[in-house]
Amino acid sequence: MNNARGFFRPRIGSITLSVLVSVYLVALTNRTFWSKIHTYLADYPAAIWTLYLAMGVLFVAFLTAFSVKYVAKPFFVLLIVAAAIGSWFTDTFGVIIDSDMVRNAFQTTPAEAQHLITPGFIVHMFVFAMLPVALLLWVRVDHRPIFQTVARNTAVVLACLVVFAGSGFAFSKPYVTAIRQHKDIVKSLNPVTPLAGTIKFLMQATEDANVVVQPLGMDAKIVRTSAGTGKPRVTIIVAGETARAANFSLGGYGRMTNPGLAQQDIVYFPNTTSCGTATATSIPCMFSMFTRSEYSHRKGLENENLVDVLAHAGVNVEWWENNTGSKGVADRIPHTDFVKIDDPQFCTNGECRDDIFFDRLDAWLDGVKKDSVLVLHTMGSHGPTYHLRYPEAFRRFTPDCQTAELGDCTDAEIVNAYDNSILFTDHVLSTVIDKLKARSSKFETGMIYMSDHGESLGEHGLYLHGTPYILAPEFQTHIPFIVWMDAAFANSMKMDRACLNQKAAQDYSHDNMFHSVLDMMNIQTNVYNPALDVFAACKTGASS
Repeated sequence: MNNARGFFRPRIGSITLSVLVSVYLVALTNRTFWSKIHTYLADYPAAIWTLYLAMGVLFVAFLTAFSVKYVAKPFFVLLIVAAAIGSWFTDTFGVIIDSDMVRNAFQTTPAEAQHLITPGFIVHMFVFAMLPVALLLWVRVDHRPIFQTVARNTAVVLACLVVFAGSGFAFSKPYVTAIRQHKDIVKSLNPVTPLAGTIKFLMQATEDANVVVQPLGMDAKIVRTSAGTGKPRVTIIVAGETARAANFSLGGYGRMTNPGLAQQDIVYFPNTTSCGTATATSIPCMFSMFTRSEYSHRKGLENENLVDVLAHAGVNVEWWENNTGSKGVADRIPHTDFVKIDDPQFCTNGECRDDIFFDRLDAWLDGVKKDSVLVLHTMGSHGPTYHLRYPEAFRRFTPDCQTAELGDCTDAEIVNAYDNSILFTDHVLSTVIDKLKARSSKFETGMIYMSDHGESLGEHGLYLHGTPYILAPEFQTHIPFIVWMDAAFANSMKMDRACLNQKAAQDYSHDNMFHSVLDMMNIQTNVYNPALDVFAACKTGASS
């Protein structure tokens, strides 16, 4: 039938529409979910096909509950768009869109977001979002009077729930076993996980707006040791990005990705784990006094952190940003955003290579008059555009992936690009050390480096990072950790280097950053815990 303007619009019942949208969501936007189901329940084919029925009727029940006039179409559009976005990132990268991932999305920069909006993503959204939404908006929905609608919808919902319960009961044992052993099953379900994650994030964001930061380490003070030279003490903290220990030649990787650091007198800690799998969690956790088991997003916001304690002690402390922000860590100290400098020699489209620090670091070091700590938050190996993280001179491993469309590259090309970015990180760290060494006559100098998290490069079908910690592979949590200090710095700490080299093979984590840096800067405070200080057991006279 034609409407008043002559456009044909087919009519459809509200329940029928709920069924069609449910089938679409279950069957066409959940490729990863069903792939996992077919893998984990391979020995139970009847259970797999029953689950198709069970998930279908569950979605029908859910959508039917909202199938009322003025609500159905907007709600269904939301579900379709959310499922389309979720399916792209889940199916393409193996990413799970939980609340932490949603937080990462809200805190990202335009430049970072641009790398994810690829031609492939646009095509995917056109096919799986725009077309179905257009069809949904095109059809006329027949809605019964409100009381008839409620009665009819309730009957359909109850019938669907009965079928769902019966299906679940029939194969309860394999279902429960699979979910217990493979918690990633439920987290892969679209659009349930993305919407639940978004709701949780928004609720947290509302609560976060009223947070009052509690002071920490107000008793902190610098205590000079008898072995010190009296010269200003300078520590540079390099907070790395997306560096995984598996690709550091310092840890045994088959390629020489750390030629510069291999020539420096560093201590490498090969068995170090991160607090999280994404920057928004790992950076505030790394600088907090809390261990990973104690840390929460809320605690990170409510309490001051390492840089605040250093400032309370009288240390000159600054934060230089070349990433997506300090995530609140540097809110109360001097902060410079290098992305906003937009130096064309180092920056393109709102992102900068980490060598943008070099000249400015020289000027900063030349101006040091007192004990100082400088934090360099680097861009490191941030993906998917690994090829943008290094200049042409460091394009050693080829052919390397030269696009954000990782699907257009082989895994070998992706690894080559990633390894080049690690090679450049090696150059950055080695250069920082050289600049500190050049000033050893003026200062006691040291550097500590930790990456925020690792990265998946195609192992088990996963790419990038951000997988919930309980599900995350080792590639996303096993990170490099490096310490360098000149002779005067080590002597003032009464450091036994042989002991430190020996103990470096033990297990460490982001838990150690807070207390180790306090020790490096000779800070005395009640919040210092020697048990979490990597240096404490290797002081001259310390009990082992």
